[in-house]
Amino acid sequence: MTEPTTPYMAGRSATPEASVALRARIPGWGVDLDPKDRPSFPREQPGIATGAHWKFPDRQPEDQPRERSIEHAMLTPAFGTSVPLKGASGAIRRYAYGRYSEGRAAHWLLLIAADRVDAWENHLASFASLRPDNPVTETGIGSEFSGHGLASRAGQRVDANHSWMDPVIVAGPWVLAGLAGAAVLRAVRRGH
Repeated sequence: MTEPTTPYMAGRSATPEASVALRARIPGWGVDLDPKDRPSFPREQPGIATGAHWKFPDRQPEDQPRERSIEHAMLTPAFGTSVPLKGASGAIRRYAYGRYSEGRAAHWLLLIAADRVDAWENHLASFASLRPDNPVTETGIGSEFSGHGLASRAGQRVDANHSWMDPVIVAGPWVLAGLAGAAVLRAVRRGH
């Protein structure tokens, strides 16, 4: 297990090694150290008015813990809170942000997995509501039978080589969930 990286802090020395040692070890390191080789050098001169000004804005209150990258020591002054973390998907997201750097594939794979878990959490929650999800109408399958939907699948299409997978990907989880539900009902009936 690798240790998480230290957070980025502005103003911290970025180069622990001397320039000479870095030039010897890394080909091309420091190629832009000479001002003549930097296209932006004239604008870097002191005294040139740029009109830029900066004052650190007031911080947004953090009412509940927020996910943030381990590379950063603090949250940005303003951040989104439209969808707070909840349930198993929230736990997966917290783990991804708390354990892995954004530069690691594991971080992003966990976030993708959390999205899938969140979708299933919402599907299951919809069954408890008065309007459960309807996979037939919500996938747009009706448009295949109107507006030349089936005819548009013929001819030169980029996605023609994988269009056979679409019904499996869309309907497959629902069919499996239905079969699992039927198996559970059968087991319950046998138990009584």
